[in-house]
Amino acid sequence: MARLVIVSNRVAMPRERLSRAGGLAVALRESLGQHGGLWYGWSGEVSENPDPAPRRIRQGRIDYAVLDLSPEEHKGFYLDFSNGILWPLCHYRLGLIDFRRSAWESYLAVNARFAEQLVAQLKSDDIIWVHDYHFIPLAAELRRRGVQNRIGFFLHIPFPAPEVLAALPGHDRLVRDLCAYDLVGFQTRGDVRALTEYILHESDGTVLGNAGSEDVRISAFGRDLRAGAFPIGIDTAEFASLAAAEAGSDETQRLSESLVGRSLVIGVDRLDYSKGIPQRFEAFHHLLGSRPEHHGKVTFMQIAPISRGEVAQYRKLRNELDGLTGRINGKFAEFDWVPVRYLNRAFARNSLAGFYRHAKVGLVTPLRDGMNLVAKEYVASQDAADPGVLVLSRFAGAAREMKGALIVNPYDTEHISDALHRALVMPLEERRQRWESMMAVLNVNTIAHWRETYLAALQAEGGPQMLEAAG
Repeated sequence: MARLVIVSNRVAMPRERLSRAGGLAVALRESLGQHGGLWYGWSGEVSENPDPAPRRIRQGRIDYAVLDLSPEEHKGFYLDFSNGILWPLCHYRLGLIDFRRSAWESYLAVNARFAEQLVAQLKSDDIIWVHDYHFIPLAAELRRRGVQNRIGFFLHIPFPAPEVLAALPGHDRLVRDLCAYDLVGFQTRGDVRALTEYILHESDGTVLGNAGSEDVRISAFGRDLRAGAFPIGIDTAEFASLAAAEAGSDETQRLSESLVGRSLVIGVDRLDYSKGIPQRFEAFHHLLGSRPEHHGKVTFMQIAPISRGEVAQYRKLRNELDGLTGRINGKFAEFDWVPVRYLNRAFARNSLAGFYRHAKVGLVTPLRDGMNLVAKEYVASQDAADPGVLVLSRFAGAAREMKGALIVNPYDTEHISDALHRALVMPLEERRQRWESMMAVLNVNTIAHWRETYLAALQAEGGPQMLEAAG
């Protein structure tokens, strides 16, 4: 195999503990370790006068190359455009977008700078794999500099429907740049369909194959490319083993003892408005208000590490959740029972694995999500003899695979409340059947399967035979 070059906004450097880096970072590092290659991206640092050349570190078969951002780039490229415009756009939150041309120009300029520095490090037979919304224009910038290598892109968040995407000034330029890749990977068929519908109705392009299938060929903007669904998984066996080992850890035992025999409902999310956390709190409030039999018998623990705290919408969300926590606890708490535990800090993966295993219900209710690996980790962590129940939003990518979950509308708090009640009283036999059906999927669609399937598709000269043109 040719050398693999991975480009991502953040790079899991050798010094970073994989227990905190997350499953994706582990998968990418393992892929580079197996094949040898380069991991290139932002260092995570902001400096007044960033060195134009990347800093390089080599460990084993992996080269790491990272660039700093200037304060202006960090604001325009990262805060204002990537997270202030693209993130809410892709999560259908148009009311949160404050479009500024200066942010768009900064986004394009940073992609051009990263491309310029990458060109000098490339070999003619490198396979380049670019990750996520921060670097959509990167392939187009590389092509402008004469790069002919095979370049793939994977979007970890949802791709918006054409009607939503068209609200973005410059949407045609963004999609044209996306078509500079040889392979564009998404989490779900719905994301593939959204892109193909844009190509058919917003450009002069054509699509070969069924627009709702997992694999299509697109001809647009003078380029031929392939788009497909590659749902990301987890290292199922490793996470299950980790959870079993953590069942007896000091942290898990402390949690168990603090509950005093009560059932645990757990939610784990980065603090973000796309995760549906306020609606989740309201649903738990409704559960306690409508079903007093659960008083004193269930505790809801929401772990939500703060992210992007400098963004106004995130500060507002934090204040809202602080208020909801106080309102629920103030109304229902007893001297020996606090219904809601709300924690604004991160925990290591091994700690979370133990917490998941102890929880009777995993509550995963994003308003819109690319995949949501927490749902898969919760299922993998369960004790086969006495598994918990997953309550899952229909708008998470994982809902397409996790058919054994209780699927809910995250905007309907009473629906979530009903699902919580059903989960808490569900008989053991039904819980086992549901868990076994989900584990069967998780054992096949692992993160290694995702990685190798995508890379094989990226390297392939051809692909599955396509049907007649659809446009």
